[in-house]
Amino acid sequence: MLLSLIIPTYGREAILCETIASVLQQDYQHYEVLVIDQTDTHQPETQIYLETLAAEHRIRWFRVGWASLPGARNYGVRRAQGDIILFLDDDVLLPAGFLAAHARNYHDPDIGAVAGRVFDRMKLADAIPGLQIEYLPPEAMDAGIAWYHLDLVHTIKPQQVITARGCNMSFRRSIFHHYGIWFDERFRGSAVREESDFCLHIRKTGLKIWYDPAAHLVHLGEETGGCHDLSTRTLQYQMTFYHNHFLMALKNLTLWQGLRLAAKLFDCHVLGHPPCYKSGSPLKIITRSLFYVAGFFSALGTLIKSLYNSGQVYSQSDRALENS
Repeated sequence: MLLSLIIPTYGREAILCETIASVLQQDYQHYEVLVIDQTDTHQPETQIYLETLAAEHRIRWFRVGWASLPGARNYGVRRAQGDIILFLDDDVLLPAGFLAAHARNYHDPDIGAVAGRVFDRMKLADAIPGLQIEYLPPEAMDAGIAWYHLDLVHTIKPQQVITARGCNMSFRRSIFHHYGIWFDERFRGSAVREESDFCLHIRKTGLKIWYDPAAHLVHLGEETGGCHDLSTRTLQYQMTFYHNHFLMALKNLTLWQGLRLAAKLFDCHVLGHPPCYKSGSPLKIITRSLFYVAGFFSALGTLIKSLYNSGQVYSQSDRALENS
């Protein structure tokens, strides 16, 4: 079984090299590595490293002139040769046996995707020592509120889940080429919720998304770079954060589910209640409220535009180049 590992990257240097080195140390025999590079100019050391690996055919290195996480994912899938498509962020470290842990799940024909366990380095200090969850609560499969009950850090037993984390997820090739499900390139900025949107569409196929805690990695969680060009502290990031949440809801959820998501999003991310733990400063709450409202209307506008424009601008441009 051939695995195609797709690593979208933007503005990363040494940490990208560490990620690739971690991948190349895996003992699984049948895999390829596709690096979808959205960085204009690399530091000399990074440039030489990537050029050397590409010349030795240890990676396939593609350079594009735009920055879009869903666009880069789709770009990589169109060039992948594997039976299984595995997505990694460009700031992760893989333990031994990681690829084999993903691959073995696909012997079950009912499994269409695998969600791996994620240890976030930047959040490990906040983790509850010794916490272990055997089975997630029913709320974790409810599309309206699952995002606040889905714990892919402390859960220790394999089970069906509603979505995966974008830095550690794999899919059967047929999800894309047979069922025609692709990442929505209208998800902006850091593209938060683009993987949730994608996974919600898999429900229509009847295939399962299976969580395997053995397929774990460490996510280093660098604040800037990676798959996008926005710092989490910028106003533009805040705008796209709410836009993306509401776009996912408007596309996939029933009215009741959407209202519950909107309520939880406001309670957690605007008011700052757990599990978000944001500042309760009145000024900051008012500011976040404005972004919340603006994000909703922005997402509504995006959805209205879809009546005459799919928004798959990067894929359309790529296909036009291939056909020219």
